Amino acid sequence: MTNDATPPGQAPRVPQVRSVDPGSVHVLYEPRATRVVLTGEIDAELGPDLLEAAEDALSSGRPLQVDAHHVTFMDSTGLAFLARLASRSKAHRVTLIRPPAVVKFLIETTNIVQLLDVVDEEPGLSSAGNEDGPQPA
Repeated sequence: MTNDATPPGQAPRVPQVRSVDPGSVHVLYEPRATRVVLTGEIDAELGPDLLEAAEDALSSGRPLQVDAHHVTFMDSTGLAFLARLASRSKAHRVTLIRPPAVVKFLIETTNIVQLLDVVDEEPGLSSAGNEDGPQPA
């Protein structure tokens, strides 16, 4: 039998809870590219969803963009996903958008960075040479 009561004169014990940010993957079909949005923890638990997303994205035939801005953790499953996209996308290089430090470290350490175009800002938002976006009056 456990006693969860707080002893007199002591502050109540607060259990420590580990914050877990479950991962997700979404494929968005935009007019000029197919965008894969990764969020949270990209790990083995997300593996089947990543495989399906890769097939969907690659079958579009459009340039591929992977938005990794909201990734909080990535393991070898996420690296394999990026490598799969990069190696199977024949017509265009895959663009990795705004990867956080944890993702940059992994792709640089494993040399997957050589297979990707890595950008630190949203494509098409640069004011210089932006022909696709709104033009100043």
